[in-house]
Amino acid sequence: MALVNSSMVTEFILLGLTDQTDLQIPLFVVFLIMYMITALGNLALIILIVLNSHLHTPMYFFLFNLSFIDFCYSSVITPKMLMNFVITKNLISYVGCMTQLYLFCFCVISECYILTSMAYDRYVAICNPLLYNIDMSPKVCSYLMLASYLMGFSGALIHTACILRLTFCDGNTINHYFCDLLPLLQLSCTSTYVNKVAIFIVTGKDIIVPTTVIFISYGFILSSIFQMKSTEGMSKAFSTCSSHIIADSLFFGSGAIIYLKPNSAGAINNVKTSSIIYTSVIPMMNPLIYSLRNKDVKLALRKTLSKKIF
Repeated sequence: MALVNSSMVTEFILLGLTDQTDLQIPLFVVFLIMYMITALGNLALIILIVLNSHLHTPMYFFLFNLSFIDFCYSSVITPKMLMNFVITKNLISYVGCMTQLYLFCFCVISECYILTSMAYDRYVAICNPLLYNIDMSPKVCSYLMLASYLMGFSGALIHTACILRLTFCDGNTINHYFCDLLPLLQLSCTSTYVNKVAIFIVTGKDIIVPTTVIFISYGFILSSIFQMKSTEGMSKAFSTCSSHIIADSLFFGSGAIIYLKPNSAGAINNVKTSSIIYTSVIPMMNPLIYSLRNKDVKLALRKTLSKKIF
């Protein structure tokens, strides 16, 4: 897609997370540590799944893609955010800003539908185990993942195309730590009505549809868990499902607060705070919540490390 710049602006200034100088270095250290944990955790999970054949199952196929997406979009956002803490003027070109916006939208929307596919996978595994090999065949899993990426591609294309039609006259200071939709709309000196309608419709679909499917799936799962005769098994399954539900609620809830709240465009400080949840916290938490507590992953880690050592 050609990045047609109809405005006078050739570069933007990112203000960052905060303008308080005494917080710059502490926040730099905190987010650097979070990014290192995110990158190492997701890359480790990707490598483990690739190297261990017993992890080549539908559940870990989806986890592989989730880790890949989390690593990608945290890498699209966090390095530029870290620069805000150590330099006085963090510049990003017009083309770079549009590229960051597109990649961010693609990754976040794709993750919405990957999480939906994972919830459906868990529903089939727990509620219809006899049909699991049929309902979650390699072909079905491939189609689900292809659909997730296509939704990400189309959604990101719509959002970026709508931003490209805007004109940015004199204002080039983005009150955010990355090129997001709402801060860019505030800089436009032309009508943003089409953009706001597109955000409401596309983002609403990408939040409401996955959220509905996820919570219906986990509703059936919890119903099956409460029918278990083993108290220990029920407690373990409930603990796992509750952590998944909390992570999904944080991810979709923070997105809904930012993009579906009518007055969110004006409350930019709240937007920045909520953005931290799905750009930094969730990508860091996902490897721990979905896999690193799993016995199969721990076994794969021990096997992989023993091969490398011995």
